[in-house]
Amino acid sequence: MSRHALSVRSLTVEFATARGQARAVDEVSFDLVPGERLGLVGESGSGKTTTALSLLRLIRPPGRIVGGEIRIAGADVLAASPEELRRMRAARIALVPQGAMSALNPVLTCGAQFEDLFAAHGERGGAARIAALLASVGLEPQVAGFFPHQLSGGMKQRVCIALAVALRPSVIVADEPTSALDVIVQRQVLRTLVKAQKEAGAAIVMVGHDMGLMAQFAHRIGVMYAGRLVEIAPVRDIFADPRHPYTRALIESLPDLERRGEFRGLSGLPPSLLDLPPGCAFAPRCPRVVERCRVERPGPTLLAGGREARCHFAAEPVHAG
Repeated sequence: MSRHALSVRSLTVEFATARGQARAVDEVSFDLVPGERLGLVGESGSGKTTTALSLLRLIRPPGRIVGGEIRIAGADVLAASPEELRRMRAARIALVPQGAMSALNPVLTCGAQFEDLFAAHGERGGAARIAALLASVGLEPQVAGFFPHQLSGGMKQRVCIALAVALRPSVIVADEPTSALDVIVQRQVLRTLVKAQKEAGAAIVMVGHDMGLMAQFAHRIGVMYAGRLVEIAPVRDIFADPRHPYTRALIESLPDLERRGEFRGLSGLPPSLLDLPPGCAFAPRCPRVVERCRVERPGPTLLAGGREARCHFAAEPVHAG
C-alpha cells in the first residue's frame, strides 16, 4: 500500500478553443502524505483550480486530462471506470467547493443532503450520525432541519466541510473555501477545516490567492504560473527564502505592518496559454531575466529539504530588488 495519500505525476490538462489547444495544466507533479496540507497559489488563470478539480476528474469539455497519473492511497483515479469513480468520490477524495450556496441543494434540508450522501455509498445515516458530523464543525444538531438559505455564509461552508469529511476520505480538495467571507469568518472556517481534517486523518489540497492565509494554514505551498508548478516548498522555507522570482513577487504583495513603504506591484500580465513565450513563461515579467530565460525552458531544480523550483537560477537565493 502506498505511503502517500495522494500522488500526482506529470498531470496535463488541455482545453480546446477555436484558436487551438490551451494547456491549462502542464506536467504538474507532487505528493502528499496523510495529514499534510498543501496550498496552491497563483494569479487567476494560473491553473490552480483546474489542477484541483482534475484530482476528482471533474474537468468538463472542452477541457480534458490528456496525460499524467493521479493515485489516491495507491488507487488509479484516471483509470477508474465511471462506477468506480462514483464510489471513490466522497469516500476516498472529497471536495469543499468555492460557493457553498450553489453547491448545496436549495430545496433539501441539510440533513436530507447528508442522507443522500450516505445512501449513494450504501451506508446508514440517521439523526445521531448527522448530529455528530455537524458538531464536529461547530454546528448545533437542529441545523440538520434547516434549508441552505436559512444559514449564514460561514454556516453553509461548515456544512460543506461536514459533508466532505462524512465518509472519512484520504484526500480533501478545498477550492477557495473562504472566498466571499469576511476575515473573521475566514479564520473560523479554516480552523473548522483543519479540525475536521485532523479527525479524518486526511490530506488537503487547498486553492487560494491569499499568501498570508496560506501561511497560517498550509504545511507546504505550491506556486503556479501559466499552468506550471514553478515552486513547491515548506511554508517556512518559501517565505524565508523563495527561489523563484514569481514567488518573491507574491510575497512582496503582502502588507507589512512593521514597515512603511509603497506596495510593490508586478508589471505586465500573465501570458496567453495559446501563445506562451519559447523559454520561461515568466521571462517577460521577471526582474532578473537574462537571454537564456527567453530561449530555454527551465526544468525542475531539486533543492535541500524536498524543495523544487523551475528557474535557471533556483540554486541561488532570490534577493529583493
